Amino acid sequence: MNSWPSVYLPQLESDLDFAPLSLMDSKLLKLKQIDKKSVYRMYVCGITPYDATHLGHAATYLTFDLINRYLRASGAIVDYVQNITDIDDPLLERAQRDNIDWQTLAHSQIDLFRNDMINLRVLAPKNYIGAVESIDLVSQSIDLLKEQGSVYSIENDLYFKNASSSEFGSLSHLSQTEMEEIFSQRGGNPRLPGKIDALDCLVWMSQRAGEPGWPSHHGVGRPGWHIECTAIALKYLQPDPLEEFCIDIQGGGSDLIFPHHEMCASQARVITGKELASSYVHSAMIGLDGEKMSKSKGNLVFVSTLVNNGADPMAIRIALMSQHYRFDRMWTDQLLIKAQSLLENLRKAFSAKTCADTTQISAQIISALSNDLDTPLALQLLSKWADETNSGSTGGTSGSLEIVVDALLGIAI
Repeated sequence: MNSWPSVYLPQLESDLDFAPLSLMDSKLLKLKQIDKKSVYRMYVCGITPYDATHLGHAATYLTFDLINRYLRASGAIVDYVQNITDIDDPLLERAQRDNIDWQTLAHSQIDLFRNDMINLRVLAPKNYIGAVESIDLVSQSIDLLKEQGSVYSIENDLYFKNASSSEFGSLSHLSQTEMEEIFSQRGGNPRLPGKIDALDCLVWMSQRAGEPGWPSHHGVGRPGWHIECTAIALKYLQPDPLEEFCIDIQGGGSDLIFPHHEMCASQARVITGKELASSYVHSAMIGLDGEKMSKSKGNLVFVSTLVNNGADPMAIRIALMSQHYRFDRMWTDQLLIKAQSLLENLRKAFSAKTCADTTQISAQIISALSNDLDTPLALQLLSKWADETNSGSTGGTSGSLEIVVDALLGIAI
């Protein structure tokens, strides 16, 4: 599947010093410094294209865009892969509800997502891979699980024994009861007759009447959600056999920690004998005016709607970065208004003939980002500089700072 056109990434001045990036690791529950490397492998779970792109999606992909930008600006190559779950129950359910072909619905939402990513200036992944184009790849991964005795059938469906991985549960830190409850809320069926364990997950679903299916030696059917990402990550990021972990960063929204990322990691351990990721990083949830933002509540705010109503995409980007990525937060109209005000203030400052001192601010922005992507601090530094510039302070050179703002924060002035 085609990704979106990538955003130009300007080169920073060579005298800037980049500290190692520290990020909150969901498995360790503490800040972890990312080892300096020449190449990083990063996998971020993409959308299920039945309703894209709301602000929760946007915040997640901005978080990993910031990581991508920082690592690349420090001189490394980032091999970034993102999937699209372009066949799944929610997609089929909405297509049936709206009396539309499921493929037509998926393609329309993927196109919308791509356009939103372009508007928000999110760097494109190297590989943007759909589940439908990965059927054979998933089938091969199921075979590898079968070789380890970790797959069994219930009627014509195939399930993975999560207990095959002795570390199952180490990412989410949940009790069995908690896992079963969340699993039932997020697509699983802990009470399904025939299961060896309540938390075993579907890896191959045989074709149901009226639903699509693809031929394989497992029968005609389609992939389970978790094995899709495991298979794509291992194939397209090509783990180094000499390294302890398969990839460097596995990411997504915090709602994916369990069951999705827990089960992906479990499958990867059985297939490879290694931990899937060196670091597990997650972006927190966004609510609206004091309530959880969700499809069931009907209070989703979409990037495309905001843009169509006249919002500057850079103001949306600033608004999402004005609060820290790993804390649940609220979206309000006032947040966007404040972001637009800051954007206008910055544009005025960068267009001025003279500007306030810039000798320290680039290094300070880099330092803020290196400390778990402290975008609120980075924006405060920029706001203070813009205020000083617009008040007549001089002594700086805005050109190099503008490149830093573009390259690291993704803000086009």
